[in-house]
Amino acid sequence: MKKGDFLYQQYINILHEELRPAMGCTEPIAIAYAAAKARQVLGSIPHKIRLFVSGNIIKNVKSVVVPNTGGLHGMAAAICAGIIAGDADRELQVISSVPKEKHAEIKAYMDAVDLDIQPAYSDLVFDIDLIVYAGSDCVRLRIVNHHTNIVLIEKNGEILLELPVTESSEDQLTDKSCLTIERIVEFADCLDVEDVRTCVGEQIRCNLEIAEEGLRGDWGANIGTVILRRQGGDLAKRASAYAAAGSDARMSGCEKPVMIVSGSGNQGITASVPVAVYAREIGASEEQQLKAVALSNLVTIHQKAGIGRLSAYCGAISAGCGAGAGIAYLHGGDAHAIAHTVVNAIAILSGTICDGAKPSCAAKIASAVDAGILGYHMYLEGQQFYGGDGIVTKGVDNTVYNVGKLAREGMRQTDRTILEIMLQN
Repeated sequence: MKKGDFLYQQYINILHEELRPAMGCTEPIAIAYAAAKARQVLGSIPHKIRLFVSGNIIKNVKSVVVPNTGGLHGMAAAICAGIIAGDADRELQVISSVPKEKHAEIKAYMDAVDLDIQPAYSDLVFDIDLIVYAGSDCVRLRIVNHHTNIVLIEKNGEILLELPVTESSEDQLTDKSCLTIERIVEFADCLDVEDVRTCVGEQIRCNLEIAEEGLRGDWGANIGTVILRRQGGDLAKRASAYAAAGSDARMSGCEKPVMIVSGSGNQGITASVPVAVYAREIGASEEQQLKAVALSNLVTIHQKAGIGRLSAYCGAISAGCGAGAGIAYLHGGDAHAIAHTVVNAIAILSGTICDGAKPSCAAKIASAVDAGILGYHMYLEGQQFYGGDGIVTKGVDNTVYNVGKLAREGMRQTDRTILEIMLQN
């Protein structure tokens, strides 16, 4: 592969599509975006709202604080923030610039509006179907498969926008079947970092900033701080602590943006922050850092393309594998080293459940980064897991495929059971 090749450009396109700025957990923010857009089309503040959402949306919105709302959490807060103060043109930064004086207005509207939220009558994992009413006017807006993928806008029975609905989480996005571990390493080797500076460079800056805020403040369960206080003398533990701290802050409503990967801010933090911490500690050049973080992102995206954006499989595990690969690359690891790092890391923690976005995500992130780094250290010591060991099979991309199958097919009932438990609580 070389700069200018079709495949090189495909990889650049994938990075620019998947690395996007967002403020707040992306599922409530997608709801806020839908609400802001629906209000824009309606032309006024609705007096009645009906929302139908898939189970995975419920799971990932239930327990997180919506930023710029004065500490409100859940779907009602996300909808009302989007309607009262959202800027739909900013997509996943829809409520990133809400003045404090609007917080009381959001809460008052939430208490007064006729709002009903129900499970969606849909088999799609990602489905937000919103209907808003003002006087005799009515707008329906639907987002499916990923966070800004609007497939329907209808006003007073007139279709303003309609796109086909598929079951693919990659709807309208660059085909990711071109991704393999060997090609990802080839891409990183020949990468002109100016082609990714605006996305990868911004990812490193933003995500380190929220990680540092997570360590300064009192956020969530303060997992990052606990790790630093107890084990901070070890570089690997510092890397996992910084990543965990970013999630600590983000899950608890920190009003700082992150650069997401595969629709997730936690994955964006996990894929970038540990690699950046290592780069800083070992004195890597800016070019080496950008290449290593780009590689980490692509390894993460490669896994997530088979898993889907939302599932019962914790996405931080994929990003932890990516971080281990990025750290291996920083240290001069070739495709062979990266492949063994990824397979080892996959074998350690695959099957960790996603039971929604919440403070404990930070602890899972720390464990995922630990697994990624352990996978690399195993390689350095000449140790590995072999094909036939559980879901590990010969060939790194075949093992990645197995993870996707495990998450998509094997964990469907797990997902339903998790949601049942969460709703009982």
